[in-house]
Amino acid sequence: MSVQAHVVVGGRVQGVYFRASAAEQARALGLAGWVRNAGDDVEAVFEGPRGAVEQMIAWCRQGPPRAAVERVDVEWSAPEDLRSFAIRY
Repeated sequence: MSVQAHVVVGGRVQGVYFRASAAEQARALGLAGWVRNAGDDVEAVFEGPRGAVEQMIAWCRQGPPRAAVERVDVEWSAPEDLRSFAIRY
């Protein structure tokens, strides 16, 4: 069964390849959704099997090597039947 998580990651998360790394990780986990910069934060939607979405959220708590994640806010919602993963600009 698919689930969807809307995630906002705060801290030093811009200029550290967070979006590209998140997209690569999400695709590796077979997830659909998107990721984008949102003010000083990074915002994303991850959709797919609950276990894979939870793995992605756990990844967000650390991020790529140069990131310094201070918070990860998660809101669960009904899936939208997304088909791919994109970086939004």
